[in-house]
Amino acid sequence: MQPLNRRQFLTTASIATGGLLGLNRLQAAKPDNPELTLGFSLYGMPHMKTEEALRIVADIGYDSVELALMNDWDATPAKLNSERRSSVAKTLDETGLKLTSLMEHCILTGSKASQQKVLERFKQAAELGHDLRPDHPPLIETVAGSGKWDNLKNEMRDNLGEWAKVAASTKTIIAVKPHRGGVVDHPEQGVWLVEQVNSPWIRLDYDYSHFTHRDISLKESLQTMLPYTSFIQVKDTIMKDGKVSFVLPGESGEIDYVQLLKLAVAGGYRGDICCEVSSMVFRQKGYDPVAAAKTCYQNLAPAFKQAGLKRG
Repeated sequence: MQPLNRRQFLTTASIATGGLLGLNRLQAAKPDNPELTLGFSLYGMPHMKTEEALRIVADIGYDSVELALMNDWDATPAKLNSERRSSVAKTLDETGLKLTSLMEHCILTGSKASQQKVLERFKQAAELGHDLRPDHPPLIETVAGSGKWDNLKNEMRDNLGEWAKVAASTKTIIAVKPHRGGVVDHPEQGVWLVEQVNSPWIRLDYDYSHFTHRDISLKESLQTMLPYTSFIQVKDTIMKDGKVSFVLPGESGEIDYVQLLKLAVAGGYRGDICCEVSSMVFRQKGYDPVAAAKTCYQNLAPAFKQAGLKRG
């Protein structure tokens, strides 16, 4: 990764310490008209070229976007040479979309040796983020993997400390998402890990779909995680035949997104609200990524108006 020049370093350090941390905590003085962005994750467009997907997302009306960096997606760093990176950056400029996040699937469990590949992926992702948006690099969000919490929490704490070193050296926030059925699947577990590492570069990704149908309330889970949260994703779940399935955000009608937005803003959140299409959805036969993106927008955009919020 190329070293940051002085301007880039000062800008990114300011974003991390004065923005993503401070703005997500209760503050004595907040803007009268706080702004959030409504985004779409290109995780839901797995077979589409990035530039094409960006233009579609912008045309629908979104403010922001997340790129998916896993190997099967177009935006994985190995596929984006310098020419493609310039092309993607130009498309972001032309569409006006804010690049808020990069999605990775990095595992927090495992030996120190096995973690070397994970750390390298983070370095490559951070380099891509700085190449695309040097003045406002996106954060990296990831799940933690599978396993039993009690058996692995100390191992994950130690590994997360190494993640924090990479995040600090690359001036890139890494946000961990508690995930239904994963090794980190409760709000309190995510908070414990962040507090143990105690780094401004390690944060959380809040997604209430992973807590629904589990006697975990929207209000309590959000209030627990919000002081440590730099990214919010949205999608729904439905219960069918005793099993939970992910669906498009707003599709179940069970999550009160107006309440979510109001609670987030009241708690000081000033970041992105990113629509995610689950693999349970996009792997279905006949899946239409453009139609899915439009449905997400139609379901979420009105919630901002009902909550009385401006979009940045």
